[in-house]
Amino acid sequence: ELKLKDEECERLSKVRDQLGQELEELTASLFEEAHKMVKEANVKQAAAEKQLKEAQGKIDVLQAEVAALKTLVLSTSPTSPNKEFQSTGKTPFKKGHARNKSTSSAMGGSHQDLTMMQPIVKDCKEADLSLYNEFRSWKDEPTMDRTCPFLDKIYREDIFPCLTFSKSELASAVLEAVENNTLSIEPVGLQPVRFVKASAVECGGPKKCALSGQSKSCKHRIKLGDSSSYYYISPFCRYRITSVCNFFTYIRYIQQGLLKQQDVEQMFWEVMQLRREMSLAKLGYYKEEL
Repeated sequence: ELKLKDEECERLSKVRDQLGQELEELTASLFEEAHKMVKEANVKQAAAEKQLKEAQGKIDVLQAEVAALKTLVLSTSPTSPNKEFQSTGKTPFKKGHARNKSTSSAMGGSHQDLTMMQPIVKDCKEADLSLYNEFRSWKDEPTMDRTCPFLDKIYREDIFPCLTFSKSELASAVLEAVENNTLSIEPVGLQPVRFVKASAVECGGPKKCALSGQSKSCKHRIKLGDSSSYYYISPFCRYRITSVCNFFTYIRYIQQGLLKQQDVEQMFWEVMQLRREMSLAKLGYYKEEL
């Protein structure tokens, strides 16, 4: 009986030891799992805090840019642009903020794009009173006399410079034909060139301009009055001639009373537009028919 009790005690002792070992292993496993969960939670928290900080930085930069743009729009006008913006070439962002790549992509540009932004400008026009008064005086008694104040200024500033070419004698003949409305311009076709008392050099050719004397591709030719001589002209010379012809055509309409549907101001601005075309032509800008 004593022996049975010893065996029972030994068996229970083994069970106790086994349960104790299993409890230790379970406890260790639980601690390890808990430590892993805490570590993962800390990593996620750190990542979330980092994202929050980055997002806050982006918001600060965007708010600074919006404020700068509002200041630029409100303080800039066509006649008085923002002096600080122009002189420094920098946008007044808050100090310490740097625009990172992700923010640049979101805004569709870079920090440099914004600093290089130009002031908002719109086209405006205002009549020069001196020119306007000269035009009104001329319109009251329209004349084609080039010595009147209105035409004299335009001759000096636009017409003469426009029709000044290296072949001065031919240029003078062109101006006279334009004034008399006897100049004709036609495209160069396949018809043979007609020469009367003029050599090929004097009249130019398909690849030499008679007015400038330069080797140019000439797509048009002119005829002066009843002359049967044709002169080849380059696109540049043609545009200068036509810009002057357009001006004379319009003021002839005014002189003949054919523009009754237009008021004085409309006529004035049309004259200014025609002067503008002559100014561009004399500076070398022209339009070519393709």
